[in-house]
Amino acid sequence: MDTALDSANSPAGSHVAGKPAKAAMPAVKQHGELPNVLSNRYRIERLLGVGGMGAVYRARDLLREQYGDPDPYVALKTLNEEFAEYPDANALLYSEFALTSRLRHSNVIRFYAFNVDRTSQRAFMTMELLKGPTLDHLISERAQGLEWAELQQIAVPLLEALQASHSLGVLHGDIKPSNVMLTADGLRLFDYGLGQPVQGLLPGLPRLSRKRIAAWTPRYAALELLEGGQLSEATDLFAVAVILYELSSGHHPYSRLTAKQAKCMEQGDSLRKPDKLPTHCWSKLKVALAFDEDQRATTVAELLAAFSYQPTGLLQRLFARHG
Repeated sequence: MDTALDSANSPAGSHVAGKPAKAAMPAVKQHGELPNVLSNRYRIERLLGVGGMGAVYRARDLLREQYGDPDPYVALKTLNEEFAEYPDANALLYSEFALTSRLRHSNVIRFYAFNVDRTSQRAFMTMELLKGPTLDHLISERAQGLEWAELQQIAVPLLEALQASHSLGVLHGDIKPSNVMLTADGLRLFDYGLGQPVQGLLPGLPRLSRKRIAAWTPRYAALELLEGGQLSEATDLFAVAVILYELSSGHHPYSRLTAKQAKCMEQGDSLRKPDKLPTHCWSKLKVALAFDEDQRATTVAELLAAFSYQPTGLLQRLFARHG
């Protein structure tokens, strides 16, 4: 069966950055069905969601429960049945864990551990269990868009999470409203399953073959991704810009079309500022929504600065002038 990983980065018998790879990983037996209890510790309770490659479950940590933890629940992610059959399935999931466990930010989901269940040989990782609505629910409820004060409370932590990821060399790869949750203690960006490190970071890490697997969400994917290009900070920038436009207007900037379809229909020419969005934000957001990567002449940091800006009120200006 074909591998889901780039051959140049496959852990068995490959060469990385011109150097021989480490010894091949031992072969594992065929993956079995997901058991009710993994590694004699995590009891699966119910399915929370299924993505392009993975499935996430609510699980009870029996060890934490044994020692009286009042909240022994975790989110447990494993590859779905289709991807679990790939020869490099466990390495595929480990790549996500190795990449995202580097992240330490209050608005990025927290990862706990990576394990392989001995009986089934199914790899899985545990992370914090998130509770709350995702942004797609919020967008569907607010057809007229969010007021500026509300939008700012979501945009700033979302952009901070993405900027923190990029500063550590981690590209998300599939930013969309359903991968952002509003929890009781703040916003969380999650699901880095299609993410990659920037060039030169973690060179021995197996990478997903994007020629074989195109699991990202088309209407949030930048044009270069749809045309077979590489994931980059600019592709994440485009996706987050689409979300910010949806939050501020209540609708997709390009009528829920893909960037390729919208460019063919010249929808970029008719893009207009959402009524509730401040002008100083629109100048940056519009550039971030450009179809062509070389026209996306801004950064996540510049977008964050625009959405963080607090204009001085009239009374404050008067006091500053006459104080």
